Amino acid sequence: MGSTLKTLQSQVSALTAAEKAQLLQMLAGELTHTWPGVEKHPRVAGGAACIVHTRIPVWVLERHRQLGWPESRILDNFPALSAVDLVAAWSYAAAHVDEIAGEIRQNEEA
Repeated sequence: MGSTLKTLQSQVSALTAAEKAQLLQMLAGELTHTWPGVEKHPRVAGGAACIVHTRIPVWVLERHRQLGWPESRILDNFPALSAVDLVAAWSYAAAHVDEIAGEIRQNEEA
């Protein structure tokens, strides 16, 4: 095993169970190009990551959160969503910070 893998192994061992679950979810998404609860289709929302079975982009939800909207308000304004969908959106946004920031910036410049 290479030194990088040994270092990672010791760091992963130090993580809490919740942190390991988050890491596993992130790695699974990277390996399969999918993310639980989030999907991308080139012809939907310009290819942006959206909540599964909707046309609601993750960047839109993240921007509302940045603007201070509580989850209850977001759910009221997007009745097709559930609290589980928001968890998926926040998880995706946290793992794809540059992508989401770029989509928000692109939309605000339009």
